[in-house]
Amino acid sequence: MNAKTDASFGLLRPGARCALALIIMITAVPRICAEVPPRFYWKTLSGLNAVPLIGMSVDGNANPLDRSHHVVPGADIEADMFIAGYAKILPIFDRSAMVAALVPMGEISSEVNVAGVSSSESAQGYGDPMLELNINLIGPAAINSLPDLMRYEPGFSADLVVDLAFPIGEYDEHKSINIGQNRWYGRIGFPLIQQIGPWVPGKRTTLEVFPSVWLFGDNDNFGEKKLESDPSFELDLHLTRDLSSDLWGSLDTVIMQGGKSKIDGVSGDSVDALLLGFTFGYQLTDSLQLTFGYKATLDDDSGSESTELEASTVTISLISGWHSLLEGVKRLGDSE
Repeated sequence: MNAKTDASFGLLRPGARCALALIIMITAVPRICAEVPPRFYWKTLSGLNAVPLIGMSVDGNANPLDRSHHVVPGADIEADMFIAGYAKILPIFDRSAMVAALVPMGEISSEVNVAGVSSSESAQGYGDPMLELNINLIGPAAINSLPDLMRYEPGFSADLVVDLAFPIGEYDEHKSINIGQNRWYGRIGFPLIQQIGPWVPGKRTTLEVFPSVWLFGDNDNFGEKKLESDPSFELDLHLTRDLSSDLWGSLDTVIMQGGKSKIDGVSGDSVDALLLGFTFGYQLTDSLQLTFGYKATLDDDSGSESTELEASTVTISLISGWHSLLEGVKRLGDSE
C-alpha cells in the first residue's frame, strides 16, 4: 500500500462512520408520519446513498399521516407503520444537496366513543409517497472528497427544504380514516444548525432549529364531504450530543400551531401542541446505523372528548449507507 492509499485508508474508519451516520432518515422519521429527526441535516460526502427502513407505532386522537393533525374528539387512533425510502447526496452549485423519497405502508385503526356510542374503522395499504429536496444556503461548501469530509464542521449552517406528497395512496371516501390523504400537501422549511464546542467524535454537540410550514390542498371526498385545512406551522428543536464515538443522544421538542380544518365549511379548532421526547442513535457498523426515538404531547390526559391534540410515537429505524469511494478504499485496506 502506497503512502497516499495508506493515508486514505487511515481516514476510512472515522470518515466512513461519519459519512454514513450523518444521513439519519429517520428516525426519520420519518417526515411523512413524524417530526424531523435530529442530525438529519448534517452534511456528508457527495455521492453517498442511503436506504432507511423505519418502523413506527403511533397512538393518539389524530391520523398520524395527516400533517394538519385534524383531531377527532373521542377517538383512539392507533397506527403501525413501516416506511422505506432512498436518499442521495449530491452537489448543486458547490452547495451540498439531498434528494430523498419515502413511501409509508401499514395499518391504521380507530375507535370513536361519543356520548356512549362507539364505532370503529381500520385501513391498511400504501400511503402517499413523498419527495424532498434539501439544499444548503449558508455553511461549508459541498463535501467532494475524504479530506473535505474530515475537515467538515457545520459551524452555523442554514438550508432550504421543500417536500411534496403525491395523493396516490390507498383511500376510501366512505371512511373517515385512511392511509392515503386524497389531497396534495407539502412543506417549506429552513433547518438551522449551530455547532457547540469542538467537532471531535465523541464530543460533538449541536443545537438544531427547524421552522417550517405545511400547506394543504382540499380533499373533496372526505367521508363524502369536503375537507379544507389552513397552513400548519411547526418548530422542531434538538439539542444533540455524542455519548461516545458510536452513540449519540438528543433531547427533542416540537411546537405545532395552526392547521385549522373545515369540513363542509364548518370550522374546527386550530392545533396548539407541544411534544417532548428523545432520540438515541448507535453506529452498528461502518454502513449500518440503528436509531430509537420517542415523542409525546405534554398534556395527553385531557379527556376522551378533548379537542386538543394527543399523540405518542415510538420510532425504530435501520439506515444502510454506501459510497463507491469509501467502499473502494475499504477493499484496498482489506487486501493488505
